[in-house]
Amino acid sequence: MIQSRSPQNPADVVVEVPAAGASEVARTVEAARIAQREWAVNAAARSAALTAAAERVAAAADELAGLVVREVGKPHTEARGEVARGVAILRYYAQQVFDPVGSVHEPSGAGLLFTRRRPLGVAGLITPWNFPFAIPLWKAAPALAFGNAVVLKPAPEATACALRLHELFADLLPYGLFSVVPGDATEGEALIGAADVVSFTGSVVVGRSVAAKAVARGVPVQAEMGGQNAAIVLPDADLDHAAAQIAAAAMGYAGQKCTATKRVIVVGAAADDVRDALVAAVEELTFGDPADPRTAVGPVISLAARDRVLAAADSAERAGGRVLTGGRAGDGDGWYVPPTVVENLPDDHELVCDEVFGPICAVQRVDDVDAAVAFANGVRFGLVSAVYTRDLNAALDVSARLDTGLVKVNSPTTGVDFYLPFGGEKASSYGPREQGKAAQDFYTSTHTITVAPSA
Repeated sequence: MIQSRSPQNPADVVVEVPAAGASEVARTVEAARIAQREWAVNAAARSAALTAAAERVAAAADELAGLVVREVGKPHTEARGEVARGVAILRYYAQQVFDPVGSVHEPSGAGLLFTRRRPLGVAGLITPWNFPFAIPLWKAAPALAFGNAVVLKPAPEATACALRLHELFADLLPYGLFSVVPGDATEGEALIGAADVVSFTGSVVVGRSVAAKAVARGVPVQAEMGGQNAAIVLPDADLDHAAAQIAAAAMGYAGQKCTATKRVIVVGAAADDVRDALVAAVEELTFGDPADPRTAVGPVISLAARDRVLAAADSAERAGGRVLTGGRAGDGDGWYVPPTVVENLPDDHELVCDEVFGPICAVQRVDDVDAAVAFANGVRFGLVSAVYTRDLNAALDVSARLDTGLVKVNSPTTGVDFYLPFGGEKASSYGPREQGKAAQDFYTSTHTITVAPSA
Protein backbone atom coordinates (compact mmCIF):
# COMPACT_ATOMS: atom_id res chain seq x y z
CA MET A 1 0.00 0.00 0.00
CA ILE A 2 1.28 3.46 -0.93
CA GLN A 3 0.55 6.13 1.66
CA SER A 4 1.38 9.81 1.41
CA ARG A 5 1.25 12.04 4.51
CA SER A 6 1.41 15.80 4.83
CA PRO A 7 4.83 16.75 6.24
CA GLN A 8 3.45 19.70 8.20
CA ASN A 9 0.72 17.49 9.70
CA PRO A 10 1.79 13.83 9.59
CA ALA A 11 -1.63 12.74 10.88
CA ASP A 12 -3.10 13.95 7.57
CA VAL A 13 -3.06 11.05 5.11
CA VAL A 14 -3.29 12.78 1.73
CA VAL A 15 -3.79 9.58 -0.23
CA GLU A 16 -3.59 5.83 0.31
CA VAL A 17 -3.71 3.54 -2.72
CA PRO A 18 -2.53 0.03 -3.58
CA ALA A 19 0.87 -0.25 -5.20
CA ALA A 20 0.47 -1.15 -8.87
CA GLY A 21 2.72 -4.21 -8.77
CA ALA A 22 5.04 -5.43 -11.50
CA SER A 23 2.37 -7.20 -13.53
CA GLU A 24 0.15 -4.11 -13.64
CA VAL A 25 3.11 -2.01 -14.76
CA ALA A 26 3.68 -4.45 -17.62
CA ARG A 27 0.00 -4.27 -18.65
CA THR A 28 0.07 -0.47 -18.46
CA VAL A 29 3.12 -0.28 -20.72
CA GLU A 30 1.48 -2.55 -23.29
CA ALA A 31 -1.67 -0.39 -23.30
CA ALA A 32 0.54 2.67 -23.74
CA ARG A 33 2.32 1.02 -26.67
CA ILE A 34 -1.00 0.42 -28.43
CA ALA A 35 -2.13 4.03 -27.88
CA GLN A 36 1.20 5.41 -29.08
CA ARG A 37 0.87 4.02 -32.61
CA GLU A 38 -1.92 6.38 -33.63
CA TRP A 39 -0.72 9.25 -31.45
CA ALA A 40 2.59 9.41 -33.31
CA VAL A 41 1.09 10.08 -36.75
CA ASN A 42 -0.90 13.31 -36.14
CA ALA A 43 1.18 16.31 -35.11
CA ALA A 44 -1.76 18.72 -35.10
CA ALA A 45 -3.69 16.48 -32.70
CA ARG A 46 -0.70 16.28 -30.39
CA SER A 47 -0.33 20.06 -30.32
CA ALA A 48 -4.04 20.58 -29.68
CA ALA A 49 -4.06 18.05 -26.85
CA LEU A 50 -1.05 19.60 -25.11
CA THR A 51 -2.58 23.06 -25.47
CA ALA A 52 -5.81 21.80 -23.94
CA ALA A 53 -3.82 20.16 -21.13
CA ALA A 54 -2.14 23.50 -20.40
CA GLU A 55 -5.52 25.22 -20.16
CA ARG A 56 -6.83 22.46 -17.90
CA VAL A 57 -3.91 22.87 -15.51
CA ALA A 58 -4.23 26.66 -15.58
CA ALA A 59 -7.93 26.46 -14.72
CA ALA A 60 -7.15 24.23 -11.73
CA ALA A 61 -4.15 26.29 -10.55
CA ASP A 62 -5.51 27.17 -7.10
CA GLU A 63 -6.52 23.61 -6.35
CA LEU A 64 -3.25 22.16 -7.61
CA ALA A 65 -1.13 24.63 -5.65
CA GLY A 66 -3.07 23.74 -2.52
CA LEU A 67 -2.42 20.05 -3.15
CA VAL A 68 1.31 20.69 -3.53
CA VAL A 69 1.34 22.57 -0.23
CA ARG A 70 -0.56 19.81 1.51
CA GLU A 71 1.24 16.79 0.10
CA VAL A 72 4.90 17.87 0.00
CA GLY A 73 4.96 20.95 2.25
CA LYS A 74 6.08 23.38 -0.45
CA PRO A 75 5.47 27.00 0.59
CA HIS A 76 2.35 28.48 -1.01
CA THR A 77 4.13 31.04 -3.17
CA GLU A 78 6.52 28.45 -4.60
CA ALA A 79 3.66 25.98 -5.13
CA ARG A 80 1.79 28.52 -7.24
CA GLY A 81 4.96 29.20 -9.20
CA GLU A 82 5.43 25.51 -9.86
CA VAL A 83 1.92 25.11 -11.25
CA ALA A 84 2.40 28.17 -13.47
CA ARG A 85 5.64 26.68 -14.70
CA GLY A 86 3.83 23.45 -15.57
CA VAL A 87 1.37 25.42 -17.70
CA ALA A 88 4.23 27.18 -19.51
CA ILE A 89 5.99 23.86 -20.16
CA LEU A 90 2.88 22.35 -21.74
CA ARG A 91 2.36 25.41 -23.95
CA TYR A 92 6.00 25.42 -25.00
CA TYR A 93 5.98 21.79 -26.14
CA ALA A 94 2.59 22.18 -27.80
CA GLN A 95 4.42 24.45 -30.25
CA GLN A 96 7.58 22.35 -30.44
CA VAL A 97 5.44 19.65 -32.04
CA PHE A 98 5.89 21.60 -35.28
CA ASP A 99 9.67 21.94 -35.06
CA PRO A 100 11.69 20.33 -37.88
CA VAL A 101 12.13 16.59 -37.45
CA GLY A 102 14.96 16.14 -39.92
CA SER A 103 16.92 17.64 -42.78
CA VAL A 104 17.48 17.11 -46.51
CA HIS A 105 21.02 16.45 -47.79
CA GLU A 106 22.70 16.25 -51.14
CA PRO A 107 22.86 12.58 -52.14
CA SER A 108 26.05 10.98 -53.37
CA GLY A 109 24.19 9.95 -56.51
CA ALA A 110 20.80 10.54 -58.07
CA GLY A 111 17.79 10.57 -55.78
CA LEU A 112 16.86 11.96 -52.39
CA LEU A 113 18.69 11.77 -49.05
CA PHE A 114 17.12 12.95 -45.81
CA THR A 115 16.92 12.32 -42.09
CA ARG A 116 13.80 12.07 -39.97
CA ARG A 117 13.28 11.77 -36.24
CA ARG A 118 10.80 9.20 -34.98
CA PRO A 119 9.45 8.58 -31.47
CA LEU A 120 10.93 5.75 -29.44
CA GLY A 121 7.65 4.32 -28.14
CA VAL A 122 6.80 4.28 -24.43
CA ALA A 123 8.64 6.67 -22.12
CA GLY A 124 9.03 5.41 -18.55
CA LEU A 125 9.31 8.39 -16.18
CA ILE A 126 10.47 8.00 -12.58
CA THR A 127 10.09 11.28 -10.73
CA PRO A 128 10.78 12.70 -7.24
CA TRP A 129 8.46 14.32 -4.73
CA ASN A 130 10.00 17.79 -4.49
CA PHE A 131 8.55 19.13 -7.77
CA PRO A 132 5.42 16.96 -8.03
CA PHE A 133 4.01 18.75 -11.09
CA ALA A 134 6.94 20.51 -12.78
CA ILE A 135 9.30 17.53 -13.11
CA PRO A 136 6.69 15.04 -14.37
CA LEU A 137 5.54 17.67 -16.88
CA TRP A 138 8.98 18.68 -18.10
CA LYS A 139 9.57 15.01 -18.87
CA ALA A 140 6.08 14.03 -20.08
CA ALA A 141 5.33 17.08 -22.24
CA PRO A 142 8.26 16.61 -24.66
CA ALA A 143 7.82 12.85 -24.69
CA LEU A 144 4.19 13.30 -25.75
CA ALA A 145 4.95 16.18 -28.12
CA PHE A 146 7.35 14.05 -30.13
CA GLY A 147 4.94 11.14 -30.43
CA ASN A 148 5.64 8.87 -27.46
CA ALA A 149 3.31 7.46 -24.84
CA VAL A 150 4.09 8.03 -21.14
CA VAL A 151 3.97 5.85 -18.04
CA LEU A 152 4.76 7.83 -14.90
CA LYS A 153 5.97 6.27 -11.64
CA PRO A 154 5.97 9.11 -9.07
CA ALA A 155 7.70 9.09 -5.72
CA PRO A 156 5.32 7.67 -3.07
CA GLU A 157 5.35 11.03 -1.26
CA ALA A 158 3.89 12.74 -4.36
CA THR A 159 1.31 10.12 -5.35
CA ALA A 160 -1.74 12.37 -4.92
CA CYS A 161 -0.30 15.05 -7.22
CA ALA A 162 0.49 12.51 -9.94
CA LEU A 163 -2.95 10.91 -9.76
CA ARG A 164 -4.62 14.33 -9.96
CA LEU A 165 -2.58 15.13 -13.06
CA HIS A 166 -3.79 11.89 -14.61
CA GLU A 167 -7.40 12.81 -13.81
CA LEU A 168 -7.01 16.21 -15.45
CA PHE A 169 -5.63 14.69 -18.66
CA ALA A 170 -7.87 11.62 -18.83
CA ASP A 171 -10.42 12.96 -21.34
CA LEU A 172 -7.87 14.99 -23.32
CA LEU A 173 -5.57 12.14 -24.36
CA PRO A 174 -6.29 8.73 -25.90
CA TYR A 175 -6.83 5.91 -23.41
CA GLY A 176 -3.53 4.48 -22.20
CA LEU A 177 -1.37 7.25 -23.61
CA PHE A 178 -0.59 8.87 -20.24
CA SER A 179 -0.74 6.57 -17.22
CA VAL A 180 0.36 6.70 -13.59
CA VAL A 181 1.54 3.61 -11.70
CA PRO A 182 1.73 4.22 -7.93
CA GLY A 183 4.51 2.35 -6.23
CA ASP A 184 8.08 2.24 -5.05
CA ALA A 185 11.16 0.23 -6.05
CA THR A 186 9.25 -2.78 -7.39
CA GLU A 187 7.20 -0.67 -9.78
CA GLY A 188 10.20 1.43 -10.77
CA GLU A 189 12.23 -1.64 -11.70
CA ALA A 190 9.31 -3.08 -13.65
CA LEU A 191 8.97 0.15 -15.62
CA ILE A 192 12.69 0.23 -16.42
CA GLY A 193 12.36 -3.33 -17.62
CA ALA A 194 9.50 -2.58 -20.03
CA ALA A 195 9.79 1.01 -21.31
CA ASP A 196 11.49 2.02 -24.57
CA VAL A 197 13.18 5.09 -23.04
CA VAL A 198 13.70 5.96 -19.36
CA SER A 199 14.02 9.34 -17.66
CA PHE A 200 14.79 9.51 -13.93
CA THR A 201 15.25 12.25 -11.34
CA GLY A 202 16.26 11.36 -7.79
CA SER A 203 19.17 10.24 -5.66
CA VAL A 204 22.61 9.19 -6.88
CA VAL A 205 22.33 5.65 -5.55
CA VAL A 206 19.00 4.97 -7.23
CA GLY A 207 19.96 6.88 -10.38
CA ARG A 208 23.04 4.76 -10.96
CA SER A 209 20.94 1.61 -10.60
CA VAL A 210 18.34 2.96 -13.03
CA ALA A 211 21.02 3.82 -15.59
CA ALA A 212 22.71 0.43 -15.28
CA LYS A 213 19.44 -1.48 -15.74
CA ALA A 214 18.39 0.58 -18.75
CA VAL A 215 21.82 0.32 -20.38
CA ALA A 216 21.76 -3.45 -19.88
CA ARG A 217 18.52 -3.51 -21.89
CA GLY A 218 19.94 -1.20 -24.52
CA VAL A 219 17.34 1.56 -24.11
CA PRO A 220 18.12 5.30 -23.91
CA VAL A 221 18.29 6.64 -20.36
CA GLN A 222 18.91 9.92 -18.59
CA ALA A 223 19.35 10.23 -14.83
CA GLU A 224 19.38 13.57 -13.03
CA MET A 225 20.75 13.09 -9.53
CA GLY A 226 22.27 15.10 -6.69
CA GLY A 227 24.04 18.42 -6.35
CA GLN A 228 26.49 19.80 -3.79
CA ASN A 229 26.22 23.28 -5.18
CA ALA A 230 28.60 26.11 -4.35
CA ALA A 231 28.11 29.87 -4.35
CA ILE A 232 31.44 31.71 -4.66
CA VAL A 233 31.47 35.25 -3.26
CA LEU A 234 34.36 37.37 -4.56
CA PRO A 235 35.65 40.39 -2.58
CA ASP A 236 33.97 42.95 -4.85
CA ALA A 237 30.50 41.39 -4.74
CA ASP A 238 27.42 43.35 -3.70
CA LEU A 239 27.22 41.96 -0.17
CA ASP A 240 23.52 42.46 0.58
CA HIS A 241 22.46 41.20 -2.85
CA ALA A 242 24.61 38.08 -2.57
CA ALA A 243 23.52 37.31 0.99
CA ALA A 244 19.81 37.61 0.20
CA GLN A 245 20.05 35.43 -2.90
CA ILE A 246 22.18 32.77 -1.24
CA ALA A 247 19.88 32.61 1.80
CA ALA A 248 16.85 32.02 -0.42
CA ALA A 249 18.69 29.50 -2.61
CA ALA A 250 19.98 27.54 0.37
CA MET A 251 16.86 27.56 2.53
CA GLY A 252 13.83 28.09 0.28
CA TYR A 253 11.49 25.08 0.36
CA ALA A 254 13.62 23.86 3.26
CA GLY A 255 16.61 23.37 0.96
CA GLN A 256 14.89 20.47 -0.80
CA LYS A 257 16.01 21.17 -4.35
CA CYS A 258 18.84 19.52 -6.25
CA THR A 259 19.91 23.06 -7.20
CA ALA A 260 19.92 24.42 -3.62
CA THR A 261 23.10 26.14 -2.43
CA LYS A 262 24.92 23.86 0.01
CA ARG A 263 28.35 25.52 0.20
CA VAL A 264 29.13 29.23 0.44
CA ILE A 265 32.76 29.85 -0.51
CA VAL A 266 33.94 33.32 0.52
CA VAL A 267 37.14 34.76 -0.94
CA GLY A 268 39.37 37.16 0.96
CA ALA A 269 39.26 39.40 3.98
CA ALA A 270 35.53 40.17 3.85
CA ALA A 271 34.61 36.63 4.92
CA ASP A 272 33.27 37.71 8.32
CA ASP A 273 31.07 40.36 6.73
CA VAL A 274 29.67 37.88 4.20
CA ARG A 275 29.02 35.32 6.94
CA ASP A 276 27.22 37.84 9.15
CA ALA A 277 25.14 39.16 6.26
CA LEU A 278 24.19 35.61 5.25
CA VAL A 279 23.13 34.65 8.77
CA ALA A 280 21.05 37.83 9.04
CA ALA A 281 19.38 37.12 5.69
CA VAL A 282 18.64 33.52 6.70
CA GLU A 283 17.11 34.60 9.98
CA GLU A 284 14.84 37.03 8.15
CA LEU A 285 13.25 34.19 6.15
CA THR A 286 9.76 33.31 7.38
CA PHE A 287 9.77 29.79 8.79
CA GLY A 288 6.61 27.80 9.49
CA ASP A 289 3.30 26.76 7.96
CA PRO A 290 3.73 26.34 4.18
CA ALA A 291 0.11 27.36 3.62
CA ASP A 292 0.93 30.87 4.85
CA PRO A 293 1.82 33.02 1.78
CA ARG A 294 4.57 34.70 3.83
CA THR A 295 6.42 31.43 4.51
CA ALA A 296 9.68 30.74 2.69
CA VAL A 297 10.83 27.71 4.70
CA GLY A 298 8.36 24.98 5.59
CA PRO A 299 8.86 21.40 6.80
CA VAL A 300 11.14 18.75 5.36
CA ILE A 301 9.46 15.82 3.68
CA SER A 302 9.80 13.18 6.41
CA LEU A 303 10.93 12.36 9.91
CA ALA A 304 14.02 10.65 8.48
CA ALA A 305 14.89 13.80 6.51
CA ARG A 306 14.55 15.92 9.64
CA ASP A 307 16.73 13.56 11.63
CA ARG A 308 19.45 13.62 8.99
CA VAL A 309 19.66 17.43 9.00
CA LEU A 310 19.81 17.52 12.80
CA ALA A 311 22.44 14.78 12.83
CA ALA A 312 24.55 16.70 10.29
CA ALA A 313 24.40 19.86 12.44
CA ASP A 314 25.39 17.89 15.52
CA SER A 315 28.20 16.22 13.62
CA ALA A 316 29.44 19.62 12.47
CA GLU A 317 29.85 20.78 16.06
CA ARG A 318 31.56 17.57 17.10
CA ALA A 319 34.00 18.00 14.18
CA GLY A 320 35.01 21.44 15.42
CA GLY A 321 32.59 23.51 13.36
CA ARG A 322 30.22 26.14 14.64
CA VAL A 323 26.46 26.34 14.16
CA LEU A 324 25.68 30.00 13.46
CA THR A 325 21.90 29.68 13.39
CA GLY A 326 19.37 26.83 13.54
CA GLY A 327 20.49 23.28 14.16
CA ARG A 328 17.64 22.18 16.41
CA ALA A 329 14.26 20.53 15.92
CA GLY A 330 11.35 22.83 15.12
CA ASP A 331 8.25 23.15 17.23
CA GLY A 332 4.90 21.49 16.54
CA ASP A 333 3.86 18.15 15.14
CA GLY A 334 5.30 18.57 11.63
CA TRP A 335 8.75 17.68 10.38
CA TYR A 336 10.28 21.13 10.84
CA VAL A 337 13.95 22.11 10.96
CA PRO A 338 14.85 25.82 11.21
CA PRO A 339 17.28 27.09 8.54
CA THR A 340 20.79 26.16 9.65
CA VAL A 341 24.15 27.71 8.77
CA VAL A 342 27.48 26.25 9.93
CA GLU A 343 31.12 27.28 9.48
CA ASN A 344 34.70 26.08 10.10
CA LEU A 345 34.13 22.53 8.91
CA PRO A 346 36.94 20.15 7.97
CA ASP A 347 37.21 19.55 4.24
CA ASP A 348 36.07 15.94 4.54
CA HIS A 349 32.90 16.63 6.53
CA GLU A 350 29.59 15.35 5.18
CA LEU A 351 28.21 18.88 4.77
CA VAL A 352 31.18 19.76 2.55
CA CYS A 353 31.31 16.58 0.46
CA ASP A 354 27.79 15.14 0.25
CA GLU A 355 24.30 16.46 -0.31
CA VAL A 356 22.17 16.76 2.83
CA PHE A 357 18.70 17.39 1.45
CA GLY A 358 17.41 19.99 3.85
CA PRO A 359 17.72 23.59 5.09
CA ILE A 360 21.43 23.55 5.94
CA CYS A 361 24.53 25.05 4.32
CA ALA A 362 28.20 25.52 5.19
CA VAL A 363 30.29 28.70 4.97
CA GLN A 364 33.91 28.15 3.97
CA ARG A 365 36.76 30.67 3.64
CA VAL A 366 39.53 30.66 1.05
CA ASP A 367 42.38 33.06 0.28
CA ASP A 368 42.02 33.57 -3.46
CA VAL A 369 40.00 32.82 -6.56
CA ASP A 370 42.07 29.78 -7.55
CA ALA A 371 41.42 28.20 -4.17
CA ALA A 372 37.71 28.97 -4.48
CA VAL A 373 37.48 27.24 -7.87
CA ALA A 374 39.43 24.23 -6.61
CA PHE A 375 37.21 23.97 -3.54
CA ALA A 376 34.03 24.28 -5.59
CA ASN A 377 35.21 21.57 -7.99
CA GLY A 378 36.51 19.29 -5.26
CA VAL A 379 33.35 17.21 -4.83
CA ARG A 380 31.89 14.35 -6.83
CA PHE A 381 28.88 16.43 -7.92
CA GLY A 382 28.69 19.01 -10.69
CA LEU A 383 25.17 20.32 -11.12
CA VAL A 384 25.16 24.11 -10.66
CA SER A 385 27.31 26.84 -9.18
CA ALA A 386 26.97 30.57 -8.63
CA VAL A 387 29.52 33.39 -8.74
CA TYR A 388 28.96 36.79 -7.15
CA THR A 389 31.14 39.63 -8.44
CA ARG A 390 31.00 43.03 -10.14
CA ASP A 391 34.04 42.17 -12.29
CA LEU A 392 33.04 40.83 -15.71
CA ASN A 393 36.49 39.42 -16.39
CA ALA A 394 36.46 37.52 -13.10
CA ALA A 395 32.94 36.25 -13.76
CA LEU A 396 33.89 34.87 -17.17
CA ASP A 397 37.16 33.39 -15.91
CA VAL A 398 35.60 31.58 -12.95
CA SER A 399 32.61 30.41 -14.99
CA ALA A 400 34.91 28.80 -17.53
CA ARG A 401 36.74 26.83 -14.84
CA LEU A 402 33.79 25.44 -12.86
CA ASP A 403 32.91 21.78 -13.42
CA THR A 404 29.13 22.20 -13.35
CA GLY A 405 26.45 21.89 -15.99
CA LEU A 406 25.00 25.27 -15.05
CA VAL A 407 26.81 28.42 -13.90
CA LYS A 408 24.91 31.45 -12.58
CA VAL A 409 26.56 34.86 -12.23
CA ASN A 410 25.01 37.18 -9.63
CA SER A 411 22.04 34.84 -9.65
CA PRO A 412 20.99 32.03 -7.28
CA THR A 413 21.85 28.40 -7.90
CA THR A 414 18.14 27.62 -7.80
CA GLY A 415 15.80 28.29 -10.70
CA VAL A 416 16.26 26.98 -14.23
CA ASP A 417 14.82 27.95 -17.60
CA PHE A 418 12.69 25.10 -18.94
CA TYR A 419 13.44 26.06 -22.55
CA LEU A 420 17.19 25.45 -22.15
CA PRO A 421 19.08 22.17 -21.59
CA PHE A 422 19.31 21.09 -17.96
CA GLY A 423 21.82 18.69 -16.44
CA GLY A 424 25.09 18.37 -14.58
CA GLU A 425 28.55 16.90 -14.74
CA LYS A 426 30.23 14.05 -12.83
CA ALA A 427 27.89 12.24 -10.40
CA SER A 428 25.07 14.75 -10.87
CA SER A 429 23.84 13.43 -14.22
CA TYR A 430 24.01 10.48 -16.55
CA GLY A 431 23.02 10.59 -20.20
CA PRO A 432 21.79 13.44 -22.40
CA ARG A 433 20.46 16.77 -21.11
CA GLU A 434 16.75 17.25 -20.64
CA GLN A 435 14.33 20.15 -21.28
CA GLY A 436 14.38 22.69 -24.10
CA LYS A 437 15.39 21.62 -27.59
CA ALA A 438 17.55 18.87 -26.12
CA ALA A 439 14.41 16.89 -25.25
CA GLN A 440 13.70 16.11 -28.89
CA ASP A 441 17.07 14.42 -29.24
CA PHE A 442 16.40 12.24 -26.21
CA TYR A 443 12.82 11.13 -26.91
CA THR A 444 13.37 10.35 -30.61
CA SER A 445 15.83 8.50 -32.80
CA THR A 446 17.20 9.64 -36.16
CA HIS A 447 16.50 7.61 -39.27
CA THR A 448 18.50 8.24 -42.46
CA ILE A 449 16.44 7.61 -45.59
CA THR A 450 17.81 7.22 -49.11
CA VAL A 451 15.41 7.30 -52.07
CA ALA A 452 17.00 6.28 -55.37
CA PRO A 453 15.25 6.56 -58.73
CA SER A 454 13.71 3.42 -60.11
CA ALA A 455 15.88 1.51 -62.54
